[in-house]
Amino acid sequence: MEIIEKAPAKINLGLDVLYKRDDGYHELEMIMASIDLADRLTFTPIKDERIIIETNSGFLPTDRKNNIFQAIEAMKKHYQFKGGAHVTLQKNIPVAAGLGGGSSDAAATFRGINRLYNLQADFEDLKQLSIPIGTDIPFCMEGKTALVTGLGEIVTPLSQALPQCWVVLVKPRVSVSTPRVFSKIDVDELGHPNITALKNAIENQDYNELTQHLGNSLETYTSAKFPVVQLIKEKMLQFGADAAVMSGSGPTVIALCDKHSRALHVANSLKGFCQEVYIVRTLNK
Repeated sequence: MEIIEKAPAKINLGLDVLYKRDDGYHELEMIMASIDLADRLTFTPIKDERIIIETNSGFLPTDRKNNIFQAIEAMKKHYQFKGGAHVTLQKNIPVAAGLGGGSSDAAATFRGINRLYNLQADFEDLKQLSIPIGTDIPFCMEGKTALVTGLGEIVTPLSQALPQCWVVLVKPRVSVSTPRVFSKIDVDELGHPNITALKNAIENQDYNELTQHLGNSLETYTSAKFPVVQLIKEKMLQFGADAAVMSGSGPTVIALCDKHSRALHVANSLKGFCQEVYIVRTLNK
């Protein structure tokens, strides 16, 4: 038996860090959307209890440091099923890029193992199991376009998907550690985008208003450490993007374009500057 799951990347259209909580984590308010850049995971059962991960990426660990491994262990402990799993990961999402690749792989693993062993797991139970592994995982399990709050575990789908447009992704040759960023930021020094206005623009299907309210509290911090992030954003706007913003903790920058021809021009203009350039669409289903 073989189970295949896709793991779509996510983008942050808006990310606001509200305050630092008493438990040391940060309270967040975000608008996130899934895109059609995706990893591909194949699951096959193993009679013994081993967890084997194979991947085409040389950057990823294949032991307990991997989110896929942690997701399977969490499910084995909770559901007490016998047997292991062999997972083949075709990695297409850039690593440490602010695109939620590791979280989406874990979300796909919860879905895949559920199907592989016919666990008939409750979706809400799976979300709760996922939170200690990564707070982007609950969103990645639901996908679409959503308001995400708390640590990232409270996911409220919007009544409308992102207005139809093209998204250009550019990932420079640097990697950013999300935990490190959050350990260094001072909330009082951050900017705060208007997430409510962004949410309303999407639900009203007002593309022009949407482009006015993209924002990311972490962008100033990451750009100061990696000036290439701000440079990419400036070049995107220079080459005709309607709006641009850093995704997650970076370093990937996304640009929105209402026409494919414009997105193509932005992407082609940046390919000489960065190797990892993609034109994608958001997932509405």
